[in-house]
Amino acid sequence: MGHLATLISDLALLLVVAGITTLFCKKINQPTVIGYILAGFLIGPVVSFIPTIGDSANITLWAEIGVIFLMFSLGLEFSLHKLVTVGTTGIISALVQIIGMLILGIVMGLALGWSTMDSIFLGGMLSMSSTMITIKAIEDLGLKEERFTGLAIGTLVIEDIVAIFLLVILSTISVSQGVSGVELVFTIGKLMFYLVLWLLLGIYLIPSFLQKTQDLMSDETLLVTSLGICFAMVWLADAIGFSTALGAFLAGMLMSETVYRHQITAEITPYSTLFLALFFVSLGMGLNLPLLIDA
Repeated sequence: MGHLATLISDLALLLVVAGITTLFCKKINQPTVIGYILAGFLIGPVVSFIPTIGDSANITLWAEIGVIFLMFSLGLEFSLHKLVTVGTTGIISALVQIIGMLILGIVMGLALGWSTMDSIFLGGMLSMSSTMITIKAIEDLGLKEERFTGLAIGTLVIEDIVAIFLLVILSTISVSQGVSGVELVFTIGKLMFYLVLWLLLGIYLIPSFLQKTQDLMSDETLLVTSLGICFAMVWLADAIGFSTALGAFLAGMLMSETVYRHQITAEITPYSTLFLALFFVSLGMGLNLPLLIDA
């Protein structure tokens, strides 16, 4: 019972503070994501005059679920057709951004006197965009229907896929001071397997299954079934070695090609809002301004 009481008190503190900070951000015409991050900072370990979260591990776990809901919701709105539409342009945009920031980070690191290895890792970190924060800001600013939004989101998704290979290369370099061609080929093979499986599910299995069971589908069963597919794809992506965000996004794209797309979106929106708030608050809890100032 003590563990449950801690979780409830943490949620009470988190949601009350987040409610106040997001209202403040709305008042000054700022995205609510800033309010969530501010709330996390206030209830984190740095600020002492406000009660602190008792069990941060639970909040971190719920935040991970928030990422899954966000990327699943995004996938529902970003169908396979849209991804193909922004394909060439998105790939070029992603590569230009990644290569440019990678070079900039290496130059900055070397200029600061860092080692070549540290400079490469700095460039790698700078080249990765925060997909979740960008998408949330787009939603808060009411820009989801703008023409550039599809290209921006497509570019972010392609960057996430490229990030998989970049992480493999950087981790291999850090250990062996060289690039392992075998490991890189193995990672590419795993990604191809996952994408082929995703295409087979999206084109043949999932639509056929939903069509045969449409007479049995109520709002409740549709919600449970769609979330089951989502978390199964997340588990598979994690088992292969990819991010849970990528698995959730592809699961959403699977369901976006079905006739239940809008119904699923309406059903999961309340849950997505709650867990997403926990995710951004957890980001704020990790901020350590005194450490940054000392650095």
